[in-house]
Amino acid sequence: MQNITFNPILDTDSYKASHFLQYPPSTTGLFAYLESRGGRFPQTLFFGLQAILKSQLLQPITSEHVAEAAELFAQHGLPFAKPGFDRIVNHHQGHWPVRIRAVPEGTLVPTHNVLMTVESTDPAVPWVVTYLETMILRLWYPVTVATLSFQARQIIETALIQSADDPAFEIPFKLHDFGARGVSSRESAMLGGLAHLVNFQGTDTVAALVAARNYYGCPMAGYSIPAAEHSTMTSWGRSRETEAYQSMLDQFAKPGAILAVVSDSYDIDHAIAHIWGKVLKSKVMESGATIVIRVDSGDPVQQVVSALSKLDNAFGHQLNSKGFKLLNHVRVIQGDGIDLNTIQEILNTVLRAGYSASNVVFGMGGALLQKVNRDTQKFAYKVCEATIDGKRIPIRKEPASDKGKWSKAGRQDLIRNTNGELQTITVPDSLDQSPESVLQPVYVDGKLQNEASFDEIRKRASGYS
Repeated sequence: MQNITFNPILDTDSYKASHFLQYPPSTTGLFAYLESRGGRFPQTLFFGLQAILKSQLLQPITSEHVAEAAELFAQHGLPFAKPGFDRIVNHHQGHWPVRIRAVPEGTLVPTHNVLMTVESTDPAVPWVVTYLETMILRLWYPVTVATLSFQARQIIETALIQSADDPAFEIPFKLHDFGARGVSSRESAMLGGLAHLVNFQGTDTVAALVAARNYYGCPMAGYSIPAAEHSTMTSWGRSRETEAYQSMLDQFAKPGAILAVVSDSYDIDHAIAHIWGKVLKSKVMESGATIVIRVDSGDPVQQVVSALSKLDNAFGHQLNSKGFKLLNHVRVIQGDGIDLNTIQEILNTVLRAGYSASNVVFGMGGALLQKVNRDTQKFAYKVCEATIDGKRIPIRKEPASDKGKWSKAGRQDLIRNTNGELQTITVPDSLDQSPESVLQPVYVDGKLQNEASFDEIRKRASGYS
């Protein structure tokens, strides 16, 4: 496949090309903000901006990019701000003349608050603020995935606190990302998978590990274990199912090791009760490894509890310090049909049956990385101030038919009020920003500022647990 060079000018919506002609002629500045206007969750976990800035905004615009864009938009039937982009190339060395400030990544922010602001820095091209909306607003994706993953962590952690001896030790590996194959692009796998790793450390999305290295300086952000899939088990044939499982033990079951074996290719009840619980029982016990039985088919709640019961009959259990049963030698992973609701239902049922949440691990794919959209948290990017004839003018949209879409007017900022809560305020005309602002400059005229490490972001996010 031909390698197509990315042209940053063309990463926009068609109608943006004509907007430079639509603002009042004396406009010399624009100021916009990003917020979640509500949605499924009352708070969002802010993450992913640094990755987007490094992968998108740091590439300088060249004269070749301008020429290509001019030709494309001419054929597309739209005007193009060639003099403006020529100025960006020649006067700004190809860097976007904007200042972006944002809440530190890993911060949990109540909805309806400003998460980021973008303002122009060159009076000759103020329209760049809205031209960049298409690119910047994709931030909704990693923020939404991080928020969803954070909510899953709260559910699982609550169950661990109730039923496990060491919740803090266990929680990082309780939700494993299986979503790489279910997303629409490699970039989605990278950003979404990395957003999940803010809250957990278990993943099979290799692209997320690459993103952590490239954008956040993290040598290794997540971990996995040897695990079987249906092809590796069914390739032995149904008559040799026991040999397939035994091969997994021979290859990977060493003292202290953990391995996962999908066991529902044929009959999960027979696999657990007869093959694992009888034929291979002594081999499992003598291996010194922990064998995680993957139970995928059927009703997730019923199958997990049934598997725990059958494994308990075969391998027995110990009671932990909180009086819950912890299986010997084996655990269960459910990776099919998992979302926030089924996680909660499974854990509720497991605990009611007297088993610790320590016995169960979850794998989550489409519901983690794909079953989200911009409206999950109602993300919006709106201009709230324009500088016209040298004066800052507050502007907003006020649709009479939907007050939920009213935007904020005036220069916006985010502070912590006297109660320590995050609060959006309008900055007086005499100030560029509030002295108490929690928003940090992250991009100014092509240069990154206040870069964050992945460890810093994880530590910040974990403080809300």
